[in-house]
Amino acid sequence: QVQLVESGGGLVQSGGSLRLSCAASGRTFSNYAMGWFRQAPGNEREFVAAISMTGGSAGYADSVKGRFTISRDSAKNAVYLQMNSLKPEDTAIYYCAADIRRGRYAYTSLTQDYDYWGLGTQVTVSS
Repeated sequence: QVQLVESGGGLVQSGGSLRLSCAASGRTFSNYAMGWFRQAPGNEREFVAAISMTGGSAGYADSVKGRFTISRDSAKNAVYLQMNSLKPEDTAIYYCAADIRRGRYAYTSLTQDYDYWGLGTQVTVSS
């Protein structure tokens, strides 16, 4: 079992920044890839960013590329999402997720490939 708890969400003006954190517990953190997803009202959950087990590979949705950065700290059992140049369309609940089946250098953007999910943290960007 893996438990995931997100934090760091809030209200920010357009152009501002936020840093989301996801604390993991349970299985050995370095044994699974991690992802961030988001869901806005009326929309399906969508991929934001993912990082491999080793932290050596990462990928982003086109909509956030160049603005968001995913990172992980195995010493703290945590994964982060640094969000810069935020836009109103970034408003959503943000979820972190763990994928326990991926290889060491791989990650996935598919929601169905993730095994564990946090409860989410709200990010609201005002115009």
